[in-house]
Amino acid sequence: MEIKDTEWLSEPKNDSEAVSRRTVLTSALTAGFALAVQPVSAETIITDTAGLKAGMIKFKGADGVEVPAYYAVPAKVDPKKKPAVVLVVQEIFGVHEHIKDVCRRFAKQGYFAIAPELYVREGSVSDKPMNEIFPIVGKVPDAQVMTDLDAAVAYAASTGKADSSRVAITGFCWGGRIVWLYAAHNPKLKAGAAWYGRLVGQSNPLQPKSPTELAASIKAPILGLYGAKDRGIPLDSIEGMRAALKTAGNTKCEILVYPDSEHGFHADYRPSYNEKDAKDGFTKLLAWFKKNGA
Repeated sequence: MEIKDTEWLSEPKNDSEAVSRRTVLTSALTAGFALAVQPVSAETIITDTAGLKAGMIKFKGADGVEVPAYYAVPAKVDPKKKPAVVLVVQEIFGVHEHIKDVCRRFAKQGYFAIAPELYVREGSVSDKPMNEIFPIVGKVPDAQVMTDLDAAVAYAASTGKADSSRVAITGFCWGGRIVWLYAAHNPKLKAGAAWYGRLVGQSNPLQPKSPTELAASIKAPILGLYGAKDRGIPLDSIEGMRAALKTAGNTKCEILVYPDSEHGFHADYRPSYNEKDAKDGFTKLLAWFKKNGA
């Protein structure tokens, strides 16, 4: 079953109806989530499109390839005070319903949010089990991702509904690593927030440097949001990043570690979701963006 971005349920009359409706809607939206992340939790947050313009678009990358993307922006934009742009970088699972919802959450806060499909040349991961996703993602060059994100900003500016002089970025898991890399790539970036992105890793021709190795090149203030119980990102790698930033004389970045959270603690559609820490992290992210001009 396909559910369009504008098709949302009205307010429930009581708790019983709320539970029933959430079950129905979660079931309907399952088709919008990547196969590898199912089953989807009944606690999945669903942000409506009231007061927004949202949907799928395409823009051309630097190589001329059309890149699909989901965007969300307030329906009414003051031409004298256009929204800042927020790049929302996908998890390893691609731009599925959770990433789209995050875009809508930013639009509700007054931003122009855009999430490009960054594996479009290498292949779709939406219908793949986890073991088939890694080979696809491994073929995605970091340099290509950087230019696609640049093109996404240019698209936002071309709509006349965004202020491309104020750009922020956030990303999750795979996208969390990309946040650090983009902060080293784009000197005009105002701010970023990296959710549990890998900080170290073996170099290869397509992914030549890790965030830790790029610490000296990071000019924008980045807020790192990590979980102490993350089995894939050990605490020593977080301390290594802190040390690299300190050695580089970078005092703009900050890394927060939530003691009770594991990997994916912001992902409300997964068992790893930690509501308290996810909400706290998002609140701190919004304050961080505003503090730094985004």
